[in-house]
Amino acid sequence: MAGIQVRPAESRDREDVAALHDREWGGPYVVVHDTRYDLRELPTLVAVDGAGDLAGALVHRLADDGLEVVSLVATSPGLGVGSALLAAAEAVAVAAGAARLWLVTTNDNLAALRFYQRRGLRIVAVDAGAVDRARERKPTIPRIGEDGIPLHDELRLERRLTPAQASLASTAS
Repeated sequence: MAGIQVRPAESRDREDVAALHDREWGGPYVVVHDTRYDLRELPTLVAVDGAGDLAGALVHRLADDGLEVVSLVATSPGLGVGSALLAAAEAVAVAAGAARLWLVTTNDNLAALRFYQRRGLRIVAVDAGAVDRARERKPTIPRIGEDGIPLHDELRLERRLTPAQASLASTAS
């Protein structure tokens, strides 16, 4: 998407990011790999268009196990916002010395699986029943997901990182 810039979220972005998370996740909380995250408490990258309007947000967690993408949402999918945010997150990971970028998605999220695999992430694990367990902590998680697919499992995807990959990722955005 022409004119998209990615930067760390600022206080002025708080309401727009919260509205995006309300739309996508039903609020600021996500439950993934048996962990409940408050998206407001984690580092966030935002993509803004040429007019300065929010085009997407990526929430992440950096730890010894790499950089985890906890949430990636675009206001209008298919315009390159997700790619720009993912490239920026990869650059953050490499700058921090992380060995991998990883995330979890659900078994019904075929669009996300397609998106991430096209960007070099690989499925490395399946946690059967993880969404069923998450539903105990967040009952609003639906039982039927996208395309009418029963929602039960989490798939972990990752890409191993090297400094050369980060420079390629930052030039691709």
